Amino acid sequence: MSMIRDLRAAVRPSRPSLRKDTGPYDATRDPSTPSAVVDCAVYRDGRRVQTDQQLSPHEAMRQVRRDGGFVWIGLHEPSEAEFSGIAGEFGLHPLAVEDAVQAHQRPKLERYDDSLFTVFKTIHYVEHDELTANSEIVETGEVMCFTGRDFFITVRHGGQGSLRALRHRLQDDPELLAKGPSAVLHSIADHVVDGYVAVADAVQDDIDEVETEVFTPGRGGKVSRGVDSARIYQLKREVLEFKRAVAPLLRPMQLLSERPMRLVDPDIQKYFRDVADHLARVQEQVLGFDELLNSILQANLAQASVAQNEDMRKITSWAAIIAVPTMVCGVYGMNFDYMPETHWKLGYPVIMAITGVICLGIHRTLKRNGWL
Repeated sequence: MSMIRDLRAAVRPSRPSLRKDTGPYDATRDPSTPSAVVDCAVYRDGRRVQTDQQLSPHEAMRQVRRDGGFVWIGLHEPSEAEFSGIAGEFGLHPLAVEDAVQAHQRPKLERYDDSLFTVFKTIHYVEHDELTANSEIVETGEVMCFTGRDFFITVRHGGQGSLRALRHRLQDDPELLAKGPSAVLHSIADHVVDGYVAVADAVQDDIDEVETEVFTPGRGGKVSRGVDSARIYQLKREVLEFKRAVAPLLRPMQLLSERPMRLVDPDIQKYFRDVADHLARVQEQVLGFDELLNSILQANLAQASVAQNEDMRKITSWAAIIAVPTMVCGVYGMNFDYMPETHWKLGYPVIMAITGVICLGIHRTLKRNGWL
């Protein structure tokens, strides 16, 4: 299958870009102009090469080609004009460039001639005091990575998933950073999957809360009327969003851990196996969330149905009790002159007593049978 994919990538004609050509990266751009480049640095022997000012991607790549090492460029939501010049400088494939700029991509791993293109979905748990039908539980973002022999480019979309702290941690571990761009790719994958684990634990707490509310007995040990079904459905939708980020990423992580790749250091490749294991555990957990929420939703609907049946039985019971005096009053309300007991002095109290006894008997019978 891998050979077939490679052949397809080799013979597949390049799709013409829908963007206008903005020319090469402008190294003379005014530094005060806002830029999508968050950080650009050259790393040699696992250490960041210190410079007096922020390097442009063009200058950083020129240093790497002259002195060795690799360049790591971080961008946040670049425009077409900002990224097209960088793409030309590093020879990025037009299809990958188009995906990186447009965002909203499925997690995946694509191999081109001299680079790997990896898409990660970042997940952030949204804190909330109470789960409602409109609660946003997870926020998603994207991190797209271009891994080359001497460069690593990250394109981030969304307000979450900052890589600044990760870059600082890697800079504190020069032995790992000396392995090159593949070490950065592993660290980002590990960072993203660790975020999945934390979000899964938080979502588990929300599901446990809803489950407790659904299955907690009502007053007097009666069947609970359940919770608002919209809350459960909203939680299910958020879990589905979580699932879309986790499930497609498992196969790329398995490929990175099992299949030798020219751009991935052999010492780093074995660490992807640990990332794939953690991701598989999160995927199983998310699939379990989906099934559990289905069961909770069905149980909640069943409880609502049982509660409605109880209400109907109570209404029916009281209607049966009221039917007795209604019938008696209907009979004695007829305007006939020769009706029995109408001129009897004890007629009224006797009829009322008999009516009360009958009603009391019906009430006790229905209560004994659990209808009241």
